[in-house]
Amino acid sequence: MPAVIENYWVTILKALGHPTRLQIVIELLKGTKCVTDIHDILPASQANISQHLTVLRNARIVDFAQDGSQRCYYVCRPELVEGVLELLRNEQPESKAKKVQCCLRKPENADGHQAA
Repeated sequence: MPAVIENYWVTILKALGHPTRLQIVIELLKGTKCVTDIHDILPASQANISQHLTVLRNARIVDFAQDGSQRCYYVCRPELVEGVLELLRNEQPESKAKKVQCCLRKPENADGHQAA
């Protein structure tokens, strides 16, 4: 696989990997919002929200439309974002995780105690 594609995937995943950016994207999936709208919803400063929006724009996840003196942001690749979120919603590591046993310990009995 070409390195440029791998780097792009990493950029997308990193952008969505921050809790604040993920919250921003989830809110923007509901509709276009200006920084002040996002600030009213999330516990972050307007400057911090703007920095996160820049990361999301650089990853080509969001874009903006100028509305007078304000920039109103929207998700420009909703299918991508919704697909990633759907995969995450379907993943439940607690229920799917297999119990790994150390190869140096004796196996456990059905009652959870080590076999003799």
